[in-house]
Amino acid sequence: MKREKIAVAYSGGLDTSVIVKWLQEKYNAEIITVTGNLGQKKELRGVPEKAYKTGAKKVYVQDLRTEFVEEYIWRALKAGALYEHTYPMATSLGRPLLAKALVEVALREKCTAVAHGCTGKGNDQVRFEAAVAALAPELKVLAPLREWEFKSREEEIEYAEKHGIPVAASKASPFSIDENMWGTAIECGILEDPTIPPPEDAFQRTVAPEKAPDKPTYVTVEFEEGVPVSLNGKSMDGVALIDKLNDIAGANAVGRLDLIENRLVGIKSREIYEAPAATVLHIAHRELERMTLDKEVAHYKAKIAHDYANLIYNGLWFTPLRSALDEFIDATQKTVNGSVKLKLYKGNVEVVGRTSPNSLYRIQLATYTSEDTFDHKASEGFIKIFSLPVKTFYQVNKNGFVRKKKGIRQRVRTVVSN
Repeated sequence: MKREKIAVAYSGGLDTSVIVKWLQEKYNAEIITVTGNLGQKKELRGVPEKAYKTGAKKVYVQDLRTEFVEEYIWRALKAGALYEHTYPMATSLGRPLLAKALVEVALREKCTAVAHGCTGKGNDQVRFEAAVAALAPELKVLAPLREWEFKSREEEIEYAEKHGIPVAASKASPFSIDENMWGTAIECGILEDPTIPPPEDAFQRTVAPEKAPDKPTYVTVEFEEGVPVSLNGKSMDGVALIDKLNDIAGANAVGRLDLIENRLVGIKSREIYEAPAATVLHIAHRELERMTLDKEVAHYKAKIAHDYANLIYNGLWFTPLRSALDEFIDATQKTVNGSVKLKLYKGNVEVVGRTSPNSLYRIQLATYTSEDTFDHKASEGFIKIFSLPVKTFYQVNKNGFVRKKKGIRQRVRTVVSN
């Protein structure tokens, strides 16, 4: 019987560390681990050594940061994609890229299957498996957390201790943490009780507002066609800009999110996120769009932003719809050029200045001073035409609506309140 060869999406955390040993025992399999560097800090420490010690035959650690920023993060930022109007979707954006890296290694190594460490009631299982289905439908996908015998993280920790598997989680601090440069997701343990505020040790990259500086910090972000290109007047590539802004905003307590979130699988969950740079950049980008997009495009793009966020969150990155939406979004970003200045203070972000060579704001039209060039007399005719449909309706129906109900004509009066 041919021995299974399985490529595992490996973070080095509790679940994936246990998976490596469990798959070896369950399938007598040769395990290859695949880890993507998406800008996470702590999770990458000692990953190769840990994977080999856990039993991996071969270990891949790939630097995906530039691709993550340019092909995933910037696309979502230009779209204005915030799930349920709040969450910048760091985890959601990272999953399709990690799945892509996993598939590439699996095909190169002629693996018989790939495996992930996603739970059976989470969103990530959908994201991984939908991506694999799109990129390599011939590959078998294994999801140990949906079938193994462990009923809790505490049982996994006991298994890890029994087999000498090094993991950071403990029974005293059982948080599940997923981190990349765009944000950190923290769940499990005491966080599952939505009546209790997150303990301070749950947060990884932001200080508490009361510990933030007593004086505000100012940052200026410059954009070219919707993409951030400089911070405080210094040109930077995307990775460096996000890293720097994470440090600045995190030190000012910016980017903490505590949400009751609607998961794709139908349940509500309490999620804690940290997204310092993402929070600042989304606010700055939205403000610049307000200055540079015409009304109809801005309003229509807001609808697209909602759809684009759902698409990312639901694991549909590798789809024709996402590619088609990108074409529309890129067209809207041609004029999104300029700079936005923001004040960061104890968890708050305030826009304090904006400028753009493509600005549609004209002070001669907006002012109420003697410099006003707006044609006030033109408003009279405009209002008559604009309000003509509603005026006609109520002229015709001035006594109210007339309708039939069970053969009896009833008069239903219309009430118009000022």
